[in-house]
Amino acid sequence: MGKSADLLPGTLDMLILKAVSLKPLHGYGVLLRIQQISGDALEIPQGSLYPALYRLEHQELIAAEWGVSDNNRRAKYYTLTSAGRQRLQQETEGWNRLASAIALALNTTSEEV
Repeated sequence: MGKSADLLPGTLDMLILKAVSLKPLHGYGVLLRIQQISGDALEIPQGSLYPALYRLEHQELIAAEWGVSDNNRRAKYYTLTSAGRQRLQQETEGWNRLASAIALALNTTSEEV
């Protein structure tokens, strides 16, 4: 899978929730964490990330607090809220069901139908 793989609608939000569930991160840190946990298969453009962070914060799924980054710059750090934790669990369960159903369909042989 190339780094420019298209994400299904809603997948970016789920990946952001997962990334910030692991530890508080600033925006660029979220990009790096998604890239890391996807085994370098996903590279999220900053132009997609920041509107998603704003949307998730507005929906109260993540909370933001100003802090200082590793390079001594002021940065907004994001953490998962309890509502965000619930949403991540629901989205993960739904994604796993969908992935299993698609895998089942794709692995079906002509003898099985």
